[in-house]
Amino acid sequence: MTPRVAMRRRSAEEGVAPTEPTEKGNEGKNQNNRIYLLVSISLFFWALLLCFHFSVLGSTNPNIPKQQIQLQPQPSQSISLRVDKFPLHPPKDRLPPAPLANSTETVKSQEFSFVRALKTSENKSDPCGGKYIYVHDLPAKFNEDMLRDCKKLSLWTNMCKFTTNAGLGPPLENVEGVFSDQGWYATNQFAVDVIFSNRMKQYKCLTNDSSLAAAIFVPFYAGFDIARYLWGYNISTRDAASLELVDWLMKRPEWEIMRGKDHFLVAGRITWDFRRLSEEENDWGNKLLFLPAAKNMSMLVVESSPWNANDFGIPYPTYFHPAKDSEVFEWQERMRNLDRKWLFSFAGAPRPDNPKSIRGQIIDQCRNSKVGKLLECDFGESKCHAPSSIMHMFQGSLFCLQPQGDSYTRRSAFDSMLAGCIPVFFHPGSAYTQYTWHLPKNYTTYSVFIPEDDIRKRNMSIEERLLQIPPEQVKIMRENVIKLIPGLIYADPRSELETLKDAFDVSVEAIIDKVTRLRKNMIEGRTEYDNFVEENSWKYALLEEGQREAGGHVWDPFFSKPKPGEDSSSEGNGGTTISADAAKNSWKSEQRDKTQ
Repeated sequence: MTPRVAMRRRSAEEGVAPTEPTEKGNEGKNQNNRIYLLVSISLFFWALLLCFHFSVLGSTNPNIPKQQIQLQPQPSQSISLRVDKFPLHPPKDRLPPAPLANSTETVKSQEFSFVRALKTSENKSDPCGGKYIYVHDLPAKFNEDMLRDCKKLSLWTNMCKFTTNAGLGPPLENVEGVFSDQGWYATNQFAVDVIFSNRMKQYKCLTNDSSLAAAIFVPFYAGFDIARYLWGYNISTRDAASLELVDWLMKRPEWEIMRGKDHFLVAGRITWDFRRLSEEENDWGNKLLFLPAAKNMSMLVVESSPWNANDFGIPYPTYFHPAKDSEVFEWQERMRNLDRKWLFSFAGAPRPDNPKSIRGQIIDQCRNSKVGKLLECDFGESKCHAPSSIMHMFQGSLFCLQPQGDSYTRRSAFDSMLAGCIPVFFHPGSAYTQYTWHLPKNYTTYSVFIPEDDIRKRNMSIEERLLQIPPEQVKIMRENVIKLIPGLIYADPRSELETLKDAFDVSVEAIIDKVTRLRKNMIEGRTEYDNFVEENSWKYALLEEGQREAGGHVWDPFFSKPKPGEDSSSEGNGGTTISADAAKNSWKSEQRDKTQ
């Protein structure tokens, strides 16, 4: 308005001739005043008329540019992944669109930068709506450089051959007819880091625009990193890469959106390798999962902690990595039609140094049963480490015994289910509280649970317990196990399944669902649970729909942590200290296996 007023003033001054002083009387002066007044009124009238004219013209003529305030969201449109179309970092001073009147949801959503990502799910024409993943482009030292220096990834195992074929390892020959002709590899049980990252490269809904991402993947080979330094290195060396990674991530603009709560990474090792409790040099592992920034992220591990909320269990890799659906269907059908002559079987070694282990009693029962099969893994028996021997035994068994190993979980559980063998668990932490994304909540539909104390204290007969299950029920349970196979295996990263979802797909969907729920709760100003207690983390995935608080549970004794001054090896206690020792023992077992 200032220029227009100035122009009007200039026009008024230029349109009236200056008057010279005169010596006429009052009559002349009054006449001049009237002239000035008439001219001023006339100019003011024409100025108003012109302003009105151009304002109307501008509002009706589409060829005249004008500034608009968008009051309502636009209809959904097809989303392009071009980075230049959706800039990663819009100007910070750009104001959000004005909300609709009385629209509380719109007002709330404007406070969060991730709303745009949430809205992609509303676009029904976009098959990736609500599914986009943004992958950080990490420096090579966090991943690829480790593979180039693969001989250092394990103290006792040459991991170079196991990182071939996109992490699947060398192909297995089907000499004994145990496997199918394609899709079988000598996969290392700790190779999930590279397998998962290579599967992510084939994910259909990757985006270079982080503002669209439903979740953000960090391709750090955390398991390979710690494997290099667990023995004979100080804590500074063990922690170095984790600290550098967190520092790198926190400087990225993507981190600022949710302070890392939309980030996830994968480690193909048990959680205790990343949960060092102190700064003592003789303490185990690194402290990655105890870093404040890492507590915001989600870490997928082959064994998670029941008392922490920032890690989630995903399956150990098996030997089967199909490249297409038909390979899975053929394998499932073959497992349905096998003649299983053994009631139960066990592959493993005793743990004489662990007073809580029931393995010795299980081995004795297998030896003394006419319907039990034992494949001993101690005393240098190489068959236990041959994939064909293990799978052959599982394929001939109705039930496969899966007691705790050096820690809660075992790769053997997934090998047995791949063979269509019904798993028998003795601790809920071996599967039921671990793999809640991949296994049904109702564990009785696919497995048998025998509490450890029934074996340890009461010396229950496993044979008698299993014979109590009606044959028809056994058939139903076996079929349920066979149906679970696709979601428990990792498909070949160099191809993709057509319709089936593998363990990778299930995990990514679960992470996206987790982040999406968190974002919606943040907008609504609510939490997912009432009175959340992190030490009870294992309980929350077991809650029924609609439940918002975890109370007492029948499995509480299995997860009670030692109290100050209490012996951590006493019955019922499974504290972090004892689990860290278990992690160390698992490495000793690996050393023993490779030496044999």
